[in-house]
Amino acid sequence: MGTNPFMGVLHEMVAFVRVAELGSFSAAAAQLDLTPSAVSRQVSRLEKALGVQLMHRTTRHLRLTDAGLEAFDRCRNMVAAAQATMQIGQEHMREPKGQVRISAPKAFARQVLHPHLLSFLAQHPQVDVQLVVADRTVDPIRENVDLVVRLTRDPPQGLVARALMAADHVLVASPDYLRGHGPVSHPRDLMAHSCLFLGEQEHDNHWHFSQADERVEVIVSGRYTANHSEIRLDAAVAALGVACMPGFVARAAMARGELVQVLPDWVFEANYQGTAYLLFAPTRYTVPKVRILIDHLVACIAKE
Repeated sequence: MGTNPFMGVLHEMVAFVRVAELGSFSAAAAQLDLTPSAVSRQVSRLEKALGVQLMHRTTRHLRLTDAGLEAFDRCRNMVAAAQATMQIGQEHMREPKGQVRISAPKAFARQVLHPHLLSFLAQHPQVDVQLVVADRTVDPIRENVDLVVRLTRDPPQGLVARALMAADHVLVASPDYLRGHGPVSHPRDLMAHSCLFLGEQEHDNHWHFSQADERVEVIVSGRYTANHSEIRLDAAVAALGVACMPGFVARAAMARGELVQVLPDWVFEANYQGTAYLLFAPTRYTVPKVRILIDHLVACIAKE
């Protein structure tokens, strides 16, 4: 029997199983919400498709033939598997469990997500989390990732975007450094200071600022360049110069008084800023394990 004939008798197989289990066309018909004659026709169609008689029918009794016993065993397994499959959706929609894959840029993953993922795992012991740390653009659909954090001003079309927090870029320095090298009151003052920047691309040391209608570009230099924000953070705390980094990387050190913001009245324009969004594929059914992680992150970050 080919694929198409098989697909054509699935309903007949279900009817046959119910008749065999209940021993009655009438009882099977009541369970299937059909008439007894309709159920009888379904069983007859299955017999015709298989080319064998499955049941001996009398006015009082039904008895399976040898072929019917074999067919019943196989069809019953098929129906049970189908019922179990239908319950998967209910189970996943009812109880949070399983693994959630979430991707985020390195600095955001370490400084913002990681502490909240630890608290989430403690609260939901049946949910596992795989954190994929990557500074590249991750496509949640193509790469089978449930949630993606992206820092951008314009979230992409075709994905649901939940805003987590504003992601600005700041300049910071240690109080000791500023005491030893003088204050910075204007962006051009930075040209006389040691500055800590990425050094990945040719113009990473071209810093741009804006204030009201004024825009300023300065070319900075320094003794230490590093394309990792936490390394620049450590260097700034060690009084090696004025460092650029995301605000969420610097905030703890600033709260402790280890760093102060430089040029707070100016907007430091960088690519790594905008809003941190949680991105995920649009669907009518967001499974509980993903939904509760979204809600957890949104609520926790909103309190910061």
